[in-house]
Parts: sequence; structure tokens; C-alpha cells
Amino acid sequence: MNAPAAEVTEPANRRSGGRLGRKVLRGAPMASFPTLVRNIPVYDMIPDEAVELIHQESLSILEEVGCEFRDDEAIALWKAAGADVSQTRVRIDRALLMELVSKVPSEFTLNARNPQRTVRVGGKNSIFVPMYGAPYVRDLDNNRRYGTLADLENFHKLAYMAPALHSSSSVICEPMEIAVPKRHLHIIHSALKHSDKPFMGIVTSKERAEDTMAMAGIVFGEDYVRDNPVLVSITNCNSPLVWDATMLDAMKVYARSNQPLILAPFALCGASTSASAVGAVAQVNAEALAGVAFTQLLRPGSPQLYGQFMVTVDMKTGAPMGGTPEAAQMMYLMGALARKYRLPWRTSGFHVGSKLNDAQAGYESNMLMHAAILSGANYIWHSAGWLEAGLTCGYSKFATDCEQLVGWYKYAGGLPFDDFKEAMAAIREVGPQGHFLGTQHTLEHFESAFFMPSIMDFNSYEQWKAEGAKDHDTRGREKARNMLADYEEPKLDEAIAEGLTDFIARREEALPNSVS
Repeated sequence: MNAPAAEVTEPANRRSGGRLGRKVLRGAPMASFPTLVRNIPVYDMIPDEAVELIHQESLSILEEVGCEFRDDEAIALWKAAGADVSQTRVRIDRALLMELVSKVPSEFTLNARNPQRTVRVGGKNSIFVPMYGAPYVRDLDNNRRYGTLADLENFHKLAYMAPALHSSSSVICEPMEIAVPKRHLHIIHSALKHSDKPFMGIVTSKERAEDTMAMAGIVFGEDYVRDNPVLVSITNCNSPLVWDATMLDAMKVYARSNQPLILAPFALCGASTSASAVGAVAQVNAEALAGVAFTQLLRPGSPQLYGQFMVTVDMKTGAPMGGTPEAAQMMYLMGALARKYRLPWRTSGFHVGSKLNDAQAGYESNMLMHAAILSGANYIWHSAGWLEAGLTCGYSKFATDCEQLVGWYKYAGGLPFDDFKEAMAAIREVGPQGHFLGTQHTLEHFESAFFMPSIMDFNSYEQWKAEGAKDHDTRGREKARNMLADYEEPKLDEAIAEGLTDFIARREEALPNSVS
């Protein structure tokens, strides 16, 4: 068994300059940024009085309308806690609700199998996490097709190598050739084998969640994973106002083992919520708070993530849209509510509706990531690869997103003044009509002073044309291909690797080949 991962501590003003920045700029595959500590202010889009209004309306929804919990054990737990229960409808008194929510810690440590990849979540800490759940990929030849296990392994390798990604997620794309009842075993195995960063769990059944915990126990030690966070899992409320049995089963497995869950309503605003950004936030906040509170009935004090997935729908077609201004505005409101409750919270960064890694994808991505950073999100999911409203993970999009994350990491880390005195001395050294290229200050800082992307092209037209006139999408695929060629596996201990293989073999024998 591996020793428990130790907590990583880093300076509050750590940024992508200096030796770490130079390693990244040279493309070193093992370079990895620590937890992002945001040193820029959050943006409050609405006054405190408006935040309080939304909060009070959310509490009224839960008291007067209630929320469905479609699980016998959940209903029994709510009854024992003193909630008003009628069949599967649970109406929660606001005092009870907020007492439970207050038990969630405002920050927690998420442990990696490599202690150097361990991160902090909550407060001023943020981490970037790649996408999750795509049945299709847009491959290295720019073809759209079903995902395979080889693709999933490639994306886990890319996540491991990307310095500004802090997690490898899990089911970045679905390995469609593997039978559904056995698929989760290979997803988790790939995440644990091909990366030593934190990962995400499986929530599609109680049995699969238990298998995930068993595999984590092989790597970290069974006793360790009963108390220490090593993975994050997603549970979605079915808007409007339904927590179903599948999600509640997953909550019970993970929360009781002190593993954080994202309690995130999946809201298509205008379809599963009212056609109002503020109205949608009031509903989604109620749904998320109900989920957060339930986890504290399972294990008081367990770390959790308040969350949301809110996209507007095209009112002409009903199709979900990605980086819209309303999606960004709702993100700011959810961030304000999370700060009110002192809860770590999750949002999405680069989720887009575009089918290709094109200008639309760039516009959508920028709209949402800017809001994610300035709203103070702690767990910024879907930060690499997302295309086509999540149906597709693109190799090019993954690589270009990862490069942009280096820039966002530096942006959110704040503007340092540590070399200001030397910069002023350089002005006096050069004087009028000179240049700074040969000064000592420039020689010491040229590698780390500015964000220097390798995929984006800033050359002259003539140079760009001479190098093949490649567009951004093409250069992204080339970058992904080159990264995969440079990949070196972070080896598991031999006994642990064998333990995982044996567990998978035993479980595959016991599991059917099709869903009954």
C-alpha cells in the first residue's frame, strides 16, 4: 500500500514564473502547478440585499414546495432529522437546513497518490479539472467518432502532462467498446494508472461507487480512504426539485467515506427552470442546498462542494447553449451565494456548444472562464476538451484549453510587485532612446515575465505561411500528438498495480455483459 499522501503547502502568492514557469515554457512533461491561490478580487454582480432575497426565496421553496428524495433510506433519515415528509416529498425547515449546511468545512485537502499533486479546495483556492462524460471524440485526424479506451487513456495522459490541470477527472470520454456494467472498472484503472493527480468517482450505481472506493483503497489503503478525501464525485439533482435513487445511492457510498461530492443541479434554464436567470438561480440554489444538507445526515462534517450546471436553452429549438452572457451572470450569483454559506463550490470553465475548436468555441470559453475566475469558483470543471455541449471531447480543444489555463492561472494569481524595484532601475539604466533587451533585468526575467503560449501564433504572415499556414485547430492537434509522444507513465508500485488488475478480473467475472 502507498503511504497516505501528505498535504502540499505553497506560498500564497505562488505564480507561474521563476523555475516552474521556465519548465512549463520549455514543455517539460512533469511540470505541475500547485493549487491556484486567487490573488484578485471576486466580482459582486448584485448587492448583498439581492443575494439575501434569492437566499430567502430558496429557503421558502424548500419549506413550502419541498424537494423529492426518491429513496427509502433518505426518507427515513429526513424523518429522523425532523423534516416534514409526505411520501417522497421532503419539506425542510430553514433552521434545520442551515444547521446542516453549516457543518460542511469551508476548505478541504484533496489527496493525490503523488503527494506533490495534492491540492486544496475552498476559500481562495481553485483547481482546474478536465471534462467528463463525452460519448464521442474529435480525434487527432479531426474525425468525430465514438470514444474508446485508448482515447480515454490518451486524455488521462494529457491531463497528467498539462501543468495547470490539477485533476485527471475520470470518464473524460466513454470507452464505448467496453460493456457498460464493466466500463467503470477500466475508467478508474486508467485514471489511477496513467496519472498521479486526484481523480473523480463513478456515480451511475451504488455497486460502481463501491467498486471505485475499493480501487481507491488498493492504491491509498482501505483505512486511509475511509476518512481522507482522495476523489471527488458528481451528483446531479434532476431539476426541478428531484434527487433520485441513483444519485442518493452514490451520495451514501462517498459521503460516508468522507469523500467530497459535487451537489449540482443539472438545469436547462427555460426548460427545467423558469425562463429567468434570477428565478433559475433561486431554484437551483434550493436544489443544491437540499443535497448538501442530506450529505450531513450521512456524515456530519464531511467535505462537500456546492455546485451548479446551468445553461440556457435556445428558445427556438430547445438545444442547450454554452458560453452565453446569462450563463456567466448566473455563475456570479452562485458564487455570491457560496460565499454567503462559506461553502466550497464548483462551476464549469470551458463548456461550449461549438462542434469544432473554432472561433465560437473561443468566444464561449472566454465568457465562462472569466466568470468562473471572477466569481471565485473553487472547483472549475470541464476546463479541457469540451465540445458540442459535452457530447464530444476534442484532442485539439484539450491541448489548446490546457495552454489557455496556464494564462488563466497567471491572471488569477494576481499582479506581482516582487521585481518592481529592479524594473525601475532598468529604466534608469537604459534612459531615452535605448532598449531593454540586454539589461540584467531582462536577462533574468525574459522567460517568466509574460505568458508565452506555444500553440497560438504571433509570427508575421510570411513566417506563418512558410510554416504551413496552419490554423489554431491544426496546431492544437499537433500539440496533443507531441505531448502523447513525450508521455512517461508515473508508475504504480508493482504490488498495487497487480492488486488493481486482480480486482478488475474478479469483478469482471461477477458482472454481466449487459444492463438488465
